[in-house]
Amino acid sequence: MTLLQIGPHAVQPPVVLAPMAGITNAPFRTLCREFSGGKGLFVSEMITTRALVERNEKTMQLIHFDETEKPRSIQLYGVDPDTVGKAVRMIADEDLADHIDLNFGCPVPKVTRKGGGSALPYKRNLLRSILREAVANAGALPVTMKMRKGIDDDHLTYLDAGRTAAEEGITAIALHGRTAAQHYGGTADWDAIARLKEHVPEIPVLGNGDIWSAEDAQRMMRETGCDGVVVGRGCLGRPWLFGDLVAAFEGTGTFAQPTLKEVADVMLRHATLLGEWIGDEARGVIDFRKHVAWYTKGFSIGSEMRRGLAVTSSLDELDALLSELDLDQPWPVGADGPRGRTSGRNRVVLPDGWLDDPYDCAGVDAGAELDTSGG
Repeated sequence: MTLLQIGPHAVQPPVVLAPMAGITNAPFRTLCREFSGGKGLFVSEMITTRALVERNEKTMQLIHFDETEKPRSIQLYGVDPDTVGKAVRMIADEDLADHIDLNFGCPVPKVTRKGGGSALPYKRNLLRSILREAVANAGALPVTMKMRKGIDDDHLTYLDAGRTAAEEGITAIALHGRTAAQHYGGTADWDAIARLKEHVPEIPVLGNGDIWSAEDAQRMMRETGCDGVVVGRGCLGRPWLFGDLVAAFEGTGTFAQPTLKEVADVMLRHATLLGEWIGDEARGVIDFRKHVAWYTKGFSIGSEMRRGLAVTSSLDELDALLSELDLDQPWPVGADGPRGRTSGRNRVVLPDGWLDDPYDCAGVDAGAELDTSGG
């Protein structure tokens, strides 16, 4: 089995939970880690550097790790080299994490129109400055980065960005095999992951995109030669996927196909953990609502019951509704397939003149640094 080395941290099997805004908080990471037996790397939600430096109350809660989380992994998003450097130094000096990942993959229009996210690597000098400041301020902490192929097929940046990352001391690179224009639509380009690995053989390259099963993860590594995989939407409503990944890479056991009863038990535990983490049961259950459709995908559940589950506001109410289901239902055929956002986008919204000069750093402002999806 391949061993993924992230600085001093050995990640075995070579599997990483992708940061997802509003999803990969401490409760969800706990579930994934429990199913994996603590094996793998589980990254926090994306944290904006400006909010961290300003010690925003919500942000400080998001960077809280359970004492059992080792290594502690934070993903940062920022557009200003100085602010990124300050955030990284804060993490290092205050021992807030053991690993820092930098996000350059967000395709959301309100971010790219300000020059942030997946638009930023097009500005080569700005990207280099951010990476240099992050590494310089990280001390002994390893710094990695996640990115997309580029803005669109006519403005690919991943090979240049990969070379810059290697030159600036980035420990590993994760590539989502889509452009910003694709958003989450179409098919991920695994060939691009292979090309990036060939381009920067001196550091680990992780592949991301269309990993819906443990078999997909192994196939990606065989076909691309990448050093590990990053799993995002495939684990929505399926935290046990990380148990499948461990079984596949270690060659032991069988893959999970939980009954609806077993799924319902995980749902209730997830909602409970959210309430404990937030400090309010009702708010925890309300936050859990977004997960209901993912957990119940493919099961025979009436539309009225689905609506009811999606508006619960207490653990007792959620438990009572779940108990009314036909809990003996086996895992549905096809439920292991694609889930989450699948929409595409034909045009990436960019600042005026953004594509005129790939080296001019002007045009990025604080408005690009918003709390949104990690891409």
